[in-house]
Amino acid sequence: MKKVIFRGSGTALVTPFDEDGKINLEMCSKLVEFQIENGTKALIICGTTGESPTLYLEEREKFIDHVIKRVNKRIPVIVGTGSPSTQHAVLLSKQAQSLGADALLIVTPFYNKTSQKGIVDHYSYIAKNVDIPIILYNVPSRTGLNILPETYKELSKIENIVATKEANGDISSIIKTKMLCGNDLNIYSGNDDQTIPIMSVGGIGVISVFSNIKPYESEQIIETQSSDLLMKHLPLMNALFCEVNPMPIKYAMKLMGFDCGKCRLPLTELSETSKSKIRSLVL
Repeated sequence: MKKVIFRGSGTALVTPFDEDGKINLEMCSKLVEFQIENGTKALIICGTTGESPTLYLEEREKFIDHVIKRVNKRIPVIVGTGSPSTQHAVLLSKQAQSLGADALLIVTPFYNKTSQKGIVDHYSYIAKNVDIPIILYNVPSRTGLNILPETYKELSKIENIVATKEANGDISSIIKTKMLCGNDLNIYSGNDDQTIPIMSVGGIGVISVFSNIKPYESEQIIETQSSDLLMKHLPLMNALFCEVNPMPIKYAMKLMGFDCGKCRLPLTELSETSKSKIRSLVL
């Protein structure tokens, strides 16, 4: 069986910015403590919710270093290092490894895209150049590229590829992946609303946007696998994707007293309609 990085709810953490648009390390520390105090089992930084494409190499280094030192081994810190360039993904992955990351989250090549063989070659090359565990990230709605179950089977043969964050929305495909890979690939839900269905077919947790504001509740959904509890929070989960992530979650966090600043362009502020919807569910 492949190494289990964490079980339960891991938070795909936002990147907090100050009024000048720089990374707000003071707020970052508050977010880390809020998450750990409320039972989050892992922090995932520099991912989609963390606006990773807008982060420069130098500020990534400061941010990653700050989070890892603040967490101080209390829970795993997983760093997003995906890129449409394989060589750049290796550069980002080596940086994260050198700073003490527990694992890497690597999204499929976006924009460039590739074939299924290209996916295998891309991840194989990265895996050969780092020593820490890798979580694949499949999110076709963002990348235009989907990892097929048969491709997962090939990738699961690589020792340090241990898991996938699956956000393709296709439960039948996820079942087939589990059937083909068995214990050689752990599966995390990449969609909050599909956490229980994915766990019912062998998933071990979720990498969550919802848990930025509801970490305790997200972990309770995992622990109890209660469909009633999931349904209770489903309206808020859906509202957090009323516009492009992470615009809605950053607004929701501000309402809760965690002002993480504006998203960097090309992401903008929410419409008034979306703000009203989120206010009605958060306040």
